[in-house]
Amino acid sequence: MTQTALIIDDEPAILELLAITLLRMGIDTRQANSLASAYQLLSEQAFDLCLTDMHLPDGSSLELVAHIQQAHPNTPIAVITAFGSIDTAIEALKLGAFDFVSKPVELPRLRDMVKQALKLQNNTEEAVDSKNTTTELLGQSSSIHKLRGQISKVARSQAPVYISGESGSGKELVARMIHQFSPRADAPFVPVNCGAIPTELMESEFFGHKKGSFTGAVTDKTGLFQSAQGGTLFLDEVADLPLHMQVKLLRTIQEKTVRPIGSQHEEALDVRILSATHKDLAKEVKNGNFRQDMFYRINVIEINVPSLRERQEDIALLADFFLEKLGQANGTSAAQLSPAALTTLQNYTFPGNVRELENTLERAYTLCENNVIDSDDLQLRPTEVAAPPNTTTETTATAPAPVTTSAPSHDSGSLDNYLEEIEKQAILKALEETRWNRTAAAEKLGISFRQIRHRLKKFGIE
Repeated sequence: MTQTALIIDDEPAILELLAITLLRMGIDTRQANSLASAYQLLSEQAFDLCLTDMHLPDGSSLELVAHIQQAHPNTPIAVITAFGSIDTAIEALKLGAFDFVSKPVELPRLRDMVKQALKLQNNTEEAVDSKNTTTELLGQSSSIHKLRGQISKVARSQAPVYISGESGSGKELVARMIHQFSPRADAPFVPVNCGAIPTELMESEFFGHKKGSFTGAVTDKTGLFQSAQGGTLFLDEVADLPLHMQVKLLRTIQEKTVRPIGSQHEEALDVRILSATHKDLAKEVKNGNFRQDMFYRINVIEINVPSLRERQEDIALLADFFLEKLGQANGTSAAQLSPAALTTLQNYTFPGNVRELENTLERAYTLCENNVIDSDDLQLRPTEVAAPPNTTTETTATAPAPVTTSAPSHDSGSLDNYLEEIEKQAILKALEETRWNRTAAAEKLGISFRQIRHRLKKFGIE
């Protein structure tokens, strides 16, 4: 069946260029030169795609984007903007536009965008109907149902998405689902922990380099952006990026081009950017640790992943899933939770969220007798639960027993050694309290992931 696109522009030459380009792709077109004529055509027939200039004689296409999202939600709409009109394009993306292209229109970029948009019909149905994917988001709580709906919507767009949430809550899982249900599903999904890359290697890692561009560059290297070509680049712990690197990434994201170190030529990019951090990124901007322009560029759409304590009714389902997974990995039947153990889990605050639940069950699975996990096997102790204002805090949850740490004696030795020992003990204590989650431990200590990684290496802590 032939697909049909609605193209809207008040310049006859642009309309003709778009029509010819789409016709060569096997797509029929209907043409309009104003909002009024576009609304009329939309009322007469359904379209597989809509391309519109941003500024029309009788109004802004932002109105048309909002109208299509309301009246024709399955029709992807892309906007054509004047060169440098990034702010307007971002506003269109926030309203629900699929993507944008800048004038003068580059035909290869236009064709790629059209191909991506036309994939949406099948992928959206798969996203709604599929319940048994490898990246399924488990849970029946209202917050998880809401999250699934958000994922289904943003997967249709090419807009950058910022995923916020606590450590261990499943931010990378959400990113993978957005990719999986998008038109880019067949292309690479490239995750990168921004806090785990040494500062001096960042530019080479992200942009790649040419042989001989610096000492040690013995071969050409493909950067992370190039590796994600046609797909999705997931910037995890984006708040850990140093300011100088934020500037370079911002330009690459805005211009959609990349120049490897040592190259004289820029390469066109077709990559969707997803990012995440457990930190309050707006607060990081306020404190001067994160660039405001970078924040606005990656935060076109924000999705918040709920913590496990916000969806405690999902704990039983998640526990069954993890125990079944453990049983399969060990070639045995899945262990069962006793009623007391389930109650203990449901009353625990889980500062490490789903990741901590999985680690807790793995330990309990190893220690339990007769394939039944009891409360004692969980090795949790009472901990404070957040209480409502003006009420007394009650202890109803449990947490791992802490490692006993104390300040070392300063009977002898240098002051430097004494201070290093105190620092080492503080790091060990934070790691134990977070079940050796380095990201959470760094947050607890008020340092970056890179800093705690350096200190772990320095003190020989594995």
